[in-house]
Amino acid sequence: MAVIHDYVLCRHVRAESTNHLLAYKNGRLKRSGRGIAFWFMPLATSLAEVPVDDRELSFIFHVRSADFQDVTVQGLIVYRVSSPETLSERVDFSLDPRKGQYLKQPLQQLGVMLTELAQQLAQQYVSRFPVRGLMERGLGDLRQQMDDGLSGDDSLTAMGLSLVSLRISSIKPAADLEKALEMPTREAIQQQADEARFQRRALAVEKERAIRENELQNEIELARREETLIEQRGQNERRRMTEDAEAQRIATEAGAARTRLEADAQAAAIETVESAQVTQERARIDIYRDLPASVMAGLAARELAGKLHTIEHLNISPELLGPSLLRLVQAGTDKLEDAS
Repeated sequence: MAVIHDYVLCRHVRAESTNHLLAYKNGRLKRSGRGIAFWFMPLATSLAEVPVDDRELSFIFHVRSADFQDVTVQGLIVYRVSSPETLSERVDFSLDPRKGQYLKQPLQQLGVMLTELAQQLAQQYVSRFPVRGLMERGLGDLRQQMDDGLSGDDSLTAMGLSLVSLRISSIKPAADLEKALEMPTREAIQQQADEARFQRRALAVEKERAIRENELQNEIELARREETLIEQRGQNERRRMTEDAEAQRIATEAGAARTRLEADAQAAAIETVESAQVTQERARIDIYRDLPASVMAGLAARELAGKLHTIEHLNISPELLGPSLLRLVQAGTDKLEDAS
């Protein structure tokens, strides 16, 4: 706002650089400029100040769709004053010459006018489509139509206003209707999520099956190799046992041959010894055969006496001693005869 200083008879006013200050005297425009400062007489001068910077105007209003549903449109209008003098003629921007404040509310008046114009354009667009069609078309078409309508509006141009930009932040139906409209999409998304989950589970099952098959193949291969190993071990064991048996057979045959040779040698030795003993015994028997019975008895007695350590009793019967003595006498007689 303009800054006014009171100096009793006159006053001094200074405008900011973003404001266009106008001074009227006797109904005529005396001074006009952006960010100017000057002296004026309060009783003869009227002041007006028009902001020339970009002004933002947010809006939110309710319109009705083609299927008679309430739709809320929210956005932002950025406008500026292109001709301050023209606008000051259409809208009252008069200042209090003492305080430098607006005597009325011109900016609110401009806001109401722009909002109503934007609402009219939005209603024209929204009323052509049902709610679902509006949601599907999005914000682009609505923003374009409102931008074209505001930019090409002759009333705004005539007032010295120009549109800088227009943004539509949302277009939404009532909460329950929006939820109902979102339900099919949510269900479709949920179905897609379920399908993705099922596919993921199926893929996991498939991978698990592949892993299990791989494990089974590994087990089969290991079992086959183990069978081959066992068979090889069996063959090796059979070969070893065969070789051991062959070695034992050879050793047994060698032992048997050696035993047979030893037995033959021992038998030959025994046979030689026995033959010698038999020959000796036969010779001895031949000697004993020609000896008289008394000699044999004496030899037997001597042999018996050599084997006995103690003789406690000795019985000599006449039958044993008589023939012996008779033979002894006979032998002595024979010797005497021979001596004669």
